Amino acid sequence: MGEHVIKLPDVGEGVAEAELVEWHVRVGDLVREDAIVAAVMTDKATVEIPTPVEGKILWLVAEIGSVVAVGSPIVRIETAGDDAGPEPVQAQPEAAPTAPSPAPSVVAEPVAPAPAKRNAAVPSTVVRRTGLPRPEGEKPLASPAVRQRAREAGIDLRQVHGTGPAGRIGHQDIDAFIARGTQPPALAGMQRRLGVEEIKVVGLRRRIAEKMVIAKTRIPHITYVEEVDVTDLESVREKLNARKRSDQVRLTIMPFLMRAMVKAITEQPAINATFDDDAGIIHRHAPIHIGIATQTAGGLMVPVVEHAEARDLFDCATEAARVSEAARNGSATREELSGSTITITSLGAMGGIATTPVINHPEVAIVGVNKIAVRPSWDGTQFVPRKMMNLSSSFDHRIIDGWEAAIFVQRLKALLETPALIFVEG
Repeated sequence: MGEHVIKLPDVGEGVAEAELVEWHVRVGDLVREDAIVAAVMTDKATVEIPTPVEGKILWLVAEIGSVVAVGSPIVRIETAGDDAGPEPVQAQPEAAPTAPSPAPSVVAEPVAPAPAKRNAAVPSTVVRRTGLPRPEGEKPLASPAVRQRAREAGIDLRQVHGTGPAGRIGHQDIDAFIARGTQPPALAGMQRRLGVEEIKVVGLRRRIAEKMVIAKTRIPHITYVEEVDVTDLESVREKLNARKRSDQVRLTIMPFLMRAMVKAITEQPAINATFDDDAGIIHRHAPIHIGIATQTAGGLMVPVVEHAEARDLFDCATEAARVSEAARNGSATREELSGSTITITSLGAMGGIATTPVINHPEVAIVGVNKIAVRPSWDGTQFVPRKMMNLSSSFDHRIIDGWEAAIFVQRLKALLETPALIFVEG
């Protein structure tokens, strides 16, 4: 018998360490060659680590959430031959981040079934197909996206049997559960609840937490809220959508705001900047790269529309839709998730009356879009219904004075309320 050691490979871009976000195996599991044993995260890229040999897992370096240095051993595998020396392992980077499962989950495909033991627990490689509820305390295996879908549908995953490896629950299992019309037994109302669920903050959620702490502790925010009459803009938008080509995306408020920001930034370049507060240097950027705050199954991400200054209305709309969808479906690249110089955040119909957006550090400004609502407006002789929307924008008060912030937002207001100005060059 031999032993093979898998070390954390160099995942590129000068990364010296990575966070362990998911184990795909447990000690004692039998694995085949090229099976994925772990996933690690660096910055916002998730990398899967395969095994170049088959054998039995003897040792795992640490628990999920631990930070491991490049070149450090992470897995030891007992092999059938005399294979004691470690071999280089090629990492398989994913196109975009995926959120880690809340507990050690998928087990790699086994070489052979482990010998059964009397009174032993069900082996992890056995798929539960009975359809019966899981034993008390056994946590169902499922991805964050599946868990979110189950929560939204009011489904208790303990009542769903999975058809994936180790009984892992997938979207097809949720579909089958719904198709059967099976619902967990109703619980009597007004019952006391006991217990506390502990959720380890790892992976993308940890990155989000770290960035929010930096933004709120290092940046003194000033938030400016202004009401905008978008009645005429909505009329223009509807007409353009009625005349658009079949290969063009449907316009929302977003591309109009992006083009308005380009014009306003041209007049106030100090807004399109990043601040290196460690070095004490402000970087004013000539290109306007607009970040689009996007909610994904794993958490908040900011894909980037590069060179908005060189894009027309439909091009802005197309690219914003493309990078946002890439972030949601996990195909966004590292380049598409970095490099923004100013950010837009919008909650759509749930945008509320006003918000206090958190600046995407190291940027110095973020523009927040609130929901559109019909409100009465006095035109000088009578009240008339108008479509109104608030812009809630935050600025780094170390770099942008309140007067500058107000001028910028008022310029956006003027452009959005008279949309023809958005199309006038100069």
